[in-house]
Amino acid sequence: MKNEISVVDAKERNRYEAVDSDGNLMGFVDYKLHPGVITFLHAETLPAFRGRGVAGRIATKSLDDARALGLRVKPACPFYQDYLAEHTEYADLVKREAP
Repeated sequence: MKNEISVVDAKERNRYEAVDSDGNLMGFVDYKLHPGVITFLHAETLPAFRGRGVAGRIATKSLDDARALGLRVKPACPFYQDYLAEHTEYADLVKREAP
């Protein structure tokens, strides 16, 4: 299928990656794990794959995984900040900074 997108946690590279059915890298988000917290640092969709929902698929998979693992989320990346503001179903995952 031409528009197939698979998202995997490439733990050895500390990032989630989206690949197409041919194995071509479409986009990624770099992350850093801390005890109980995952910080999303930088999300990027490669130019040839923009406008296909790649970043959204990566965000959904990574946030669903964070929830399943009981991790709090720190959105250091502007894309994740915007995504979380729009997708309030993930609001409970966001790590609030101490006052």
